[in-house]
Amino acid sequence: MDLSQYQTFRVAACDLNGRMRGKRVPGSYAEKLAKGAVRMPFSASNVDIFGLDIEDSPLVFETGDADGVLLPTDRGPVPLPWLDQDQPLVPMALHYDDGTPFEGDPRHALAAVIERYAARGWKVIAATELEFTLVDDSADALSPVKDPATGREIEVADVLSIAQLDMFDPFLSELYAACADMDIPVQTATCESGLGQFEFTLNHQGAMRAADDTWLFKRLIRRVARNHGFAATFMAKPFANDAGNGMHMHFSVLDADGHNVFDNGGDEGSETLHYAIAGCLAAMRDSTLIFAPHANSYDRLVPGAHAPTAICWAYENRTAAVRVPGGTPKARRIEHRVAGGDTNPYLTFAAVLGAAMNGIEDATLPPAPIEGNSYDLDLPQLAEDWDMAIALFEGSDAMARVFHADLIRNLALTKRQEMRLMSERPVDEHWKIYLETV
Repeated sequence: MDLSQYQTFRVAACDLNGRMRGKRVPGSYAEKLAKGAVRMPFSASNVDIFGLDIEDSPLVFETGDADGVLLPTDRGPVPLPWLDQDQPLVPMALHYDDGTPFEGDPRHALAAVIERYAARGWKVIAATELEFTLVDDSADALSPVKDPATGREIEVADVLSIAQLDMFDPFLSELYAACADMDIPVQTATCESGLGQFEFTLNHQGAMRAADDTWLFKRLIRRVARNHGFAATFMAKPFANDAGNGMHMHFSVLDADGHNVFDNGGDEGSETLHYAIAGCLAAMRDSTLIFAPHANSYDRLVPGAHAPTAICWAYENRTAAVRVPGGTPKARRIEHRVAGGDTNPYLTFAAVLGAAMNGIEDATLPPAPIEGNSYDLDLPQLAEDWDMAIALFEGSDAMARVFHADLIRNLALTKRQEMRLMSERPVDEHWKIYLETV
């Protein structure tokens, strides 16, 4: 894509909450991007969900609110089909002046984890399943989306309904067309168990590309929804008495010969698979903050609501936090089911893949897989609340093996500030902050 032909285009990096931070620049910047033509304060990667600086952050006044350099990622420019003006986006990452990656950038955190696999000659293949809810936000209270044909609220959820796919066909068809334009490998779309809730699956590909596309896809869904007169939200729990939104992550690992290291030819999977599962389980409580980063996230993590709360694994069991799907042994993989739809894809991928590598490096084995309903079993649990999740993440030895110390500090500072600010707002108004920011 020749960016110089456009009057303007956009550049953006990902902040700790998964939001795009960047600038609109003239087409003349096209040839200068890789030379560091665009600068942005390091602190911009570490603002809170309101877009505010973090009090006492060393990235602000202590260092003079210094600039870093935005450099293009290997994802390359993508069109933004929802805009009236043809104006591409160039995904960027934040660096120091000498080109060294800035440790607080979430994409760099994932890159560091992927490098641990590459050091063994391995490549991670990943995919996501994204759940979101269509809503009506035109009044002071959030309401379920209305039937576009009748203008009436949808009264009941209709799991795997073809009729509801037809009802929202213009929206869904525009999404598929936009994904083709943006080269996002979207696969199936299904109606889920909540009112106006849908799930999209993205195809398996390299882990970084999968995270990039998940990040872009969330933005795309929100903007296309607005084109059709409603809002799309990835809030973990838009409505207290309805289904929550999750982001399930699937991954396998290929060696230098293209062999899946989780495959031993049988249904049980290889020893390496079991090591990776053990690592995921060992780090799960400490990484709750990554999978549930907001006040609303904890409304989803309740027993019996189709969201994992217990730290366990199983074969073909959707009540388990870590599931090993069935199918041909060559496609043996892990499905990590804990993250809400409101998470930062880069941090979620890094936490899951980093924990799995911890287990592989330590050669630890998991407990026996569970059978039956995990909600009926006496099992260790995720962090009980937001405050506990922050403390566990901040002091975790497992997370220190996955994330740079500065990112851990920055995220903990961010979440403590958000926890204080959200506590000052009525809970029934939290949606006004989270609707399109998570």
